Amino acid sequence: MVTIDPLTVSTGKLHGLMLGAIGPRPIAFASTIDAERQPNLSPFSFFNVFSANPPILIFSPARRVRDNTTKHTLENAKNTKEVVINIVNYDIVQQMSLSSTEYATGVNEFVKSGLTMVPSKKVQSFRVGESPVQFECKVNDIIALGEEGGAGNLIICEVLLMHIHKNVLDQNDNIDQHKIDQVARMGGNWYTRANLGMFEVPKPLRSLGVGVDGLPEDIKNSSILTGNDLGKLANVEKIPDQKDAVSFVNNREDIKAKIEQANPTEIHKFAKYYLDHDDVDTAWNILSAT
Repeated sequence: MVTIDPLTVSTGKLHGLMLGAIGPRPIAFASTIDAERQPNLSPFSFFNVFSANPPILIFSPARRVRDNTTKHTLENAKNTKEVVINIVNYDIVQQMSLSSTEYATGVNEFVKSGLTMVPSKKVQSFRVGESPVQFECKVNDIIALGEEGGAGNLIICEVLLMHIHKNVLDQNDNIDQHKIDQVARMGGNWYTRANLGMFEVPKPLRSLGVGVDGLPEDIKNSSILTGNDLGKLANVEKIPDQKDAVSFVNNREDIKAKIEQANPTEIHKFAKYYLDHDDVDTAWNILSAT
């Protein structure tokens, strides 16, 4: 048995140990707006439900460990006293992860992640159209737990409206736990899919991915590639140019033979095979070479 005294280890080390030990953690995909009504979207796994009457959800944006700065979500919640909490299922997990990239103030994470902004009915913040369940909330209180890097800030949210996609309901209008297909956060890069088990999602690039809005139109509008596929493709710093992609393909006879006579739909299906196996580099070269 290893015994850890929180006062004797770095905050970063303690943070990693706690997140590795305490899970799975549900994900609050929080949508807010700033003073200029610019949208912001970010996920938080310090989150749960704490009351049904009144209906209360609490999530906690922590101060960044590395530089003790705060996140846009916290500042927006303080200023507007509202938030929309969207539930994350497997279909949007890659786009959710992409949205956690620390884009500059004013960059719309809905656009970067390729998710749909849906107007709310009682608050100004937007809902994520693809989320299976969305909670429009007012912020009742924010409790700061400290002033140093790693300190949480409890945002206590009262649910004003709850929106549920019909396709996750059973015949009695209850949420079917298989249909909703939720994901939760584990330690490191690991997540768990409630009905299938653990899987890994690489963290977004510190150098900023191109985003879904930076993808070619034929890829964004593909009938083959899913939102998760687009999320993976968008988490690259630079799209391979055609010359480099052709060189890559010419050095892979198995790929070259497969795509020489293929139509665009077949190309996308072939690229999707590699995306399903988390080989984003090969998928991008297939798409860029044709």
